[in-house]
Amino acid sequence: MGSAAGGKNGGVCGASTVFLARGTVSAARFEAAHASATRLHPRHLGGELAYQIAEQFRVLGKPLGLKDCIIVGGMDMVAQALELSRKPHVVIATPGRLADHLRSSNTFSIKKIRFLVMDEADRLLEQGCTDFTVDLETILAAVPARRQTLLFSATLTDTLKELQGLATNQPFFWEAQAPVRTVEQLDQRYLLVPEKVKDAYLVHLIQNFQDEHEDWSIIIFTNTCKTCQILCMMLRKFNFPTVALHSMMKQKERFAALAKFKSSIYRILIATDVASRGLDIPTVQVVINHNTPGLPKIYIHRVGRTARAGRQGQAITLVTQYDIHLVHAIEEQIKKKLEEFSVEEAKVLQILTQVNVVRRECEIKLEAANFDEKKEINKRKQLILEGKDPDLEAKRKAELAKIKQKNRRFKEQVEHTLQQQKASRAGRRGHPPRARPEARPGPSLSSTHPLPAQPGTPSSS
Repeated sequence: MGSAAGGKNGGVCGASTVFLARGTVSAARFEAAHASATRLHPRHLGGELAYQIAEQFRVLGKPLGLKDCIIVGGMDMVAQALELSRKPHVVIATPGRLADHLRSSNTFSIKKIRFLVMDEADRLLEQGCTDFTVDLETILAAVPARRQTLLFSATLTDTLKELQGLATNQPFFWEAQAPVRTVEQLDQRYLLVPEKVKDAYLVHLIQNFQDEHEDWSIIIFTNTCKTCQILCMMLRKFNFPTVALHSMMKQKERFAALAKFKSSIYRILIATDVASRGLDIPTVQVVINHNTPGLPKIYIHRVGRTARAGRQGQAITLVTQYDIHLVHAIEEQIKKKLEEFSVEEAKVLQILTQVNVVRRECEIKLEAANFDEKKEINKRKQLILEGKDPDLEAKRKAELAKIKQKNRRFKEQVEHTLQQQKASRAGRRGHPPRARPEARPGPSLSSTHPLPAQPGTPSSS
């Protein structure tokens, strides 16, 4: 499904290439800031998508003498500044790096642009761990008020719906109508596997696909960079032509990995969700979800890497006993039931021990390479680039964690006290009040302990 919106400060078109055609035909020279789905951040992919979009601009814009400029993180800022000084017609950028140039340069300006395009708008405008608010505010403050703004998204979120209602001018809105959220040519299946033996099933699946279709390309999606790297190392041990793509890799390494996969030098790409959006690799026949996506829209973006442009494709999701509810949520969103994929379990059991041993060897090797330490170093570098003190940020996060823990404990204590009080009241309601014991007759105080006689009173004896 695709959706897009715009108005006078906005208009819309079906895709980025259509925007190029309309813009260049109506004006020989124009400028555009095209924001990709991600920003300058070591955990997210934006450069690959930006370069892919730039290729389309170059193909369609060559007869018009179109000049473009790519501004993404991980590349030399000085060289990028020189490119910007040549006044390109089109700037394809990630929000973080474009905002960096606006903050650090007194000469670079986007005050005269006529078109602002936001691709993957649902991701750009969502808040949370990937919050682009600060960068977008910097960019929007630098662009002219009179411009055409275009938003594109494969998934329509509540934020985009709210934005449509908040627009000062009535925006044009278009949404592709389809009975299901995924294409008909996509065969979607699930494989129910125990959590502890998931890797053995994965190796068996790949072996079957390689035996039956040697020329097929496969993308395997994982949930973390570490898992991505471990699986890549593990599959290479089994002599599968595998390359990894995740945000812990340098930008040039990611470009090289993607180029090798596109050119079929490597037939298997293991990637995190950085590769789930926008990347167009037409020859992918199979997508395997090593983990069940936590959100249906992530699933839609992942499986969208295959069955493109009318081609056939297959998507298989490895589902553990803990993921059943996630599958139901996905089925409800895509309006389609996933069919079960069957394998020969006896063959999986034959390779189980070998796979577990190889996986453990790869984990030890990765630990020796200080993979987790490199991740922390990258985080510190990112904080420094954002103008923050890593030590102060760590201290702030530690204090915040303590406050959260204290609040959690207090909440638990309150809940425990309320439960005790509730149980106590229920107990009193369920049992009649105890009867007071009857007073038994006993010796009187006077007979047991005779009072002394008052002075001047005759004795009873």
